[in-house]
Amino acid sequence: MNFAKKLLAILALLPGLALANEGGHPLDKAPDRSNNMAALQHGAKLFVNYCLNCHNASSMRYNRLKDLGLSEAQIKENLLFTGEKVGEMMTTSMNAKDAKAWFGAVPPDLSVISRAKSSGAGSGGDYLYTYLRTFYQDPARPTGWNNLVLENVAMPHALWELQGIQTAKFDEVADPHEAGKKIHKFGGFQQVKAGQLSKLEYDNAVADLVGYMEWMAEPAQQTRKRIGVAVVLFLALFALLAWRLNASFWKEVK
Repeated sequence: MNFAKKLLAILALLPGLALANEGGHPLDKAPDRSNNMAALQHGAKLFVNYCLNCHNASSMRYNRLKDLGLSEAQIKENLLFTGEKVGEMMTTSMNAKDAKAWFGAVPPDLSVISRAKSSGAGSGGDYLYTYLRTFYQDPARPTGWNNLVLENVAMPHALWELQGIQTAKFDEVADPHEAGKKIHKFGGFQQVKAGQLSKLEYDNAVADLVGYMEWMAEPAQQTRKRIGVAVVLFLALFALLAWRLNASFWKEVK
């Protein structure tokens, strides 16, 4: 009985532990872009322009973007800038040594980052969508930036020109878990410099980018789902036939 109670208590704490592991900030639900080809194409463009400068996507080839409705000519014209070939992997020219010297750590490969960041707090898409919208200016950090989702983040805000510059307000409140202790609670953002996009436009752009990163993590996802539905219907049909044949057989026996 005691073991069962302890197990239930641990399970009840898991969502809170997931949030704590990711910085404690709740995750916003990422808009679904899985069936919006225009949004995914825009997300691919944003990824190449803003993410591929430092990060690799070494499991993805440029020509796989044909699955998003882009022609080879469009890929060459809009997404290849430094002489890469359409059949090459999506990699950055920055070497790992320089990256570690500049950022303190080598930027992670983003090929399957949306799946790697999935947790009890939300999907990997939710994590990325919230993360890319919660950067704030922090002079105490080496890069000048911090993030609500990943506290003391090493990455600078790559999309700041689009979003603009915002600062975060923190209120000092009593710790609900420890009497006499004070904690800092997030109290909202304050825009100090406008970006190229409005807040709504920026949120939509981030949703497109995250949608592309979710697609990149599993390009065959929609095909898998369609095949899965067909298989379930196929099995349901034959289960129905087996049920009726079984009923017919035992009817004769009786």
